[in-house]
Amino acid sequence: MPFTKLSSLFHSNEGASDLDQKLTSAEQGKLWACYIGNTMSVCVLTYMLKHVDDEEIKAILEQALSLCKQFVQTIKEIYEKEGYPVPVGFTETDVNPDAPRLFADEFYLHYLKYLGKAAISLYSIAVPLVTRSDTRHFFTHCIDAAIHLLNDVNALIMKKGQWTKPPLIPYPTSVDYIKKQNYLNGFFGDVRPLQALEITHMYDNIENNATSKAVLLAFSQVATVKQAKDYFRRGFDIASRHFETLTKFLQDENLTSAPLLDPLVHTSTQAPFSDKLMMFHKLDMFTVRIRAYANALSMSARHDIAAKYGRLILEVGNYVEDGANIMIDHGWMEQPPAAADRGALVRK
Repeated sequence: MPFTKLSSLFHSNEGASDLDQKLTSAEQGKLWACYIGNTMSVCVLTYMLKHVDDEEIKAILEQALSLCKQFVQTIKEIYEKEGYPVPVGFTETDVNPDAPRLFADEFYLHYLKYLGKAAISLYSIAVPLVTRSDTRHFFTHCIDAAIHLLNDVNALIMKKGQWTKPPLIPYPTSVDYIKKQNYLNGFFGDVRPLQALEITHMYDNIENNATSKAVLLAFSQVATVKQAKDYFRRGFDIASRHFETLTKFLQDENLTSAPLLDPLVHTSTQAPFSDKLMMFHKLDMFTVRIRAYANALSMSARHDIAAKYGRLILEVGNYVEDGANIMIDHGWMEQPPAAADRGALVRK
């Protein structure tokens, strides 16, 4: 996608009749989340671009970085027109591009795939909820750009031989209907094989855990604050257990799984990112994990799989809360837009 298109489209709506309307809570919340997330991505991708040898991977990192910068700039323009305070997010003080290399080139492709999936999730929820024309056009084009990038990433992953396909299953021989409630069994009785949607979401979550696990391994090596280092080690253990748990479901039915990415993490112990950025990064990744697990749970008819996802969501939720407490303790947690505290106003 030409990077001028989004900006010109935004400016073309300056005369639209609804631009005098206030930003709704949905627009404020999603613009804020998009701004914070993309300022973080600018820092991470800037560092990655300083440490990449493969020219094709470099080109797709540049494409991703250009998109993130443009999203940040467009949101900043909306804020400035509204007289709205621009969030701090993450800046050049949160990244040291000259720190030694922490990841192999091949890892960048898996990271971009994860980034693309998370972005599409954020933007697709925004589109049906935002109403003002400039924000509608903005998030619509965010989705288009993220899908375009993700398709390019997937094509390059396949070209580089890094692609592991989701498991193959046989074609059905005819259309059929479920006839008995034991289709839902998982703990007792006759337990059926996994169906396609269960396999799909299981594979997706295994893939996500593999990427997250590698990032946690890297962050635990370079973190400077002890609380952060311990937090990343704990996250690594959680991601490892979840990876193994979901992989076992597939292996028990002789189905292939996504590979580990840990070997793509280098041995550097010098931090390329601030502890604030790394903590937020992991909270963000694990928050996305909750959404992915919930999606998987909604598509899983077997009782044992649904119960397993429920336990995984609970464990991730506790981990995210503990991380938020660490960020608050260190003054790293920027507050999102919120409703008026009417009780406090009354007490004044």
